[in-house]
Amino acid sequence: MQIDEIKAQLPALQSMLKEAGESLDPAGLKEKLTSIEEEMNKPGFWDDPESAQKYMKEKKSIEGKLGELDHLGSQLEDLEVLVEMAEEEPDESLTEEAAGSCKEISDALEALKLRTLLDGKYDQNNAIVSVHAGAGGTDAQDWAEMLFRMYTRWCEKKGYKSKLIDMQEDTEGGIKSATLLVEGENAYGYLKNEKGVHRLVRISPFDSSGRRHTSFASLDVIPEIDEDLDVEIDPDDLRIDTFRSSGAGGQHVNKTDSAIRITHLPTNIVVTCQNERSQHQNKDTAMKLLKSKLLELKEQEHKESLDELKGDYSQITWGSQIRSYVFHPYTMVKDHRTGAEVGNVNAVMDGDLDYFINEN
Repeated sequence: MQIDEIKAQLPALQSMLKEAGESLDPAGLKEKLTSIEEEMNKPGFWDDPESAQKYMKEKKSIEGKLGELDHLGSQLEDLEVLVEMAEEEPDESLTEEAAGSCKEISDALEALKLRTLLDGKYDQNNAIVSVHAGAGGTDAQDWAEMLFRMYTRWCEKKGYKSKLIDMQEDTEGGIKSATLLVEGENAYGYLKNEKGVHRLVRISPFDSSGRRHTSFASLDVIPEIDEDLDVEIDPDDLRIDTFRSSGAGGQHVNKTDSAIRITHLPTNIVVTCQNERSQHQNKDTAMKLLKSKLLELKEQEHKESLDELKGDYSQITWGSQIRSYVFHPYTMVKDHRTGAEVGNVNAVMDGDLDYFINEN
């Protein structure tokens, strides 16, 4: 990239930064930050640890947004100086540095622009991600495990914390299902459009004839709903079963009937949790999952109350495939909703999902 090309991009970068600033409203954020700090300085602030943590989380979020805007502004000013220096005294190293800085700022502004668009009711919440193997036996279960790893790696790349809630492994290989809590700002906003059926085409490692197989797995994504949200569930509508935990988790979970399965009878929605240390903790987590699922379903169905939800919603994640992952006879990942596609399927399986997420 030549220095005149970089200079030509500066007005667009300045415009993007201005738009981001207008969307984030720094003056409003600073006012909110002052209000939070005043609340934190009041006597007895830490008497309610849960409430205090929410204030701390919001404070950190606002400081992060303001800091990012300031940092990008400084980077853009530095880039303008670099361009001027390179124009006055042509130097290949200065041009290379300016080109690298230009791309870095452009990528950061695109990411910031996407975050400002995540303004849905629950977009800023944590996400509960569940993977379910489709029909197809061991191949489908292996594909479900591959998908689970892919989203876990994406979380690592984004700096999100992921917590395993439940995993149903199979003795032959792969997993029947797994549920993951993804903790971090905008986790649900980023992941919500990943919900749907994912299709795999490859030479099956489980077929001795080396034939090509097509496997399916579904992904369900719901927002984690805050504890203080009032969701009334009739205890008579629940069937609660305990069972012995399976798979990884150490000696404790394998020796006690600590795992919990809760069935919401009116909707046939089933949630399980087996990764906590005690039955009580597993039950609390499972109830939180159920409340989140029912609340999201209520809003999807435009119902006034949970009591209006009737029918079998146990397979609501199934439907048309949203994305195909092809390993043979060529390599490609294609999103059928946006047309976005890449040829490096291994990078995608290693968690490089931002291109597809941003296109949605």
